[in-house]
Amino acid sequence: MDVRRADGRYQGGDAAAGIESRHAFSFGPHYDPDNLRFGALLACNEERLAPGAGFDEHPHSHTEIVTWVVEGELTHRDSAGHQTVVRPGDVQRLSSAGGVRHVERNDGAGPLTFVQMWLAPLRPGGEPSYEVVRGIADSTPYALPGAGAVLHVRRLGAGERTAVPDGAFLYVHVVRGTVRLDGEELGAGDAARITGAEGLGADGVTGAELLIWEMADAAPARP
Repeated sequence: MDVRRADGRYQGGDAAAGIESRHAFSFGPHYDPDNLRFGALLACNEERLAPGAGFDEHPHSHTEIVTWVVEGELTHRDSAGHQTVVRPGDVQRLSSAGGVRHVERNDGAGPLTFVQMWLAPLRPGGEPSYEVVRGIADSTPYALPGAGAVLHVRRLGAGERTAVPDGAFLYVHVVRGTVRLDGEELGAGDAARITGAEGLGADGVTGAELLIWEMADAAPARP
């Protein structure tokens, strides 16, 4: 198990534009050849947008993009004609496939915080696709067959325990609160990269929310 702390993330964004970004993997100017990916996971970005701030239209291709809103409302628009407001508890997926452009904004009155995760597809190309699952229930797995991965959302109270899925590659991101995982205490923004996970459990030190990626194997690299 490789624990990565929140304060070790790469700092990005544009403070003057109301954008704060924290990257768990090599990203943009923060190039680290030893931190390019884990399993199929290419990025796990914590994004904070002030009211009225956002990312103008930009392209993606050959990437599965999954977004989890922590606080506020995320407005999404893309070149395939989708326009959606994503709220806490929703899972948004954009399969960029052969290419798509999108806009992400905070059009609300309060701050917006979200976690965005990029995964490498098993097969590049194809037609883009999009969906939002509203109010995903605790412990309900969200399958991402295009990347050979499954996302688990776990919410714990203090003193509660949840089983962690077994898997060749497991990525655990703490959204909020504090948990104890295999003897390690993890707080908000901390993450654990686990290979050969078997029989593990997470204990809530406080009330907590976790995002857990279960990946059977590493998807091929992006073209």
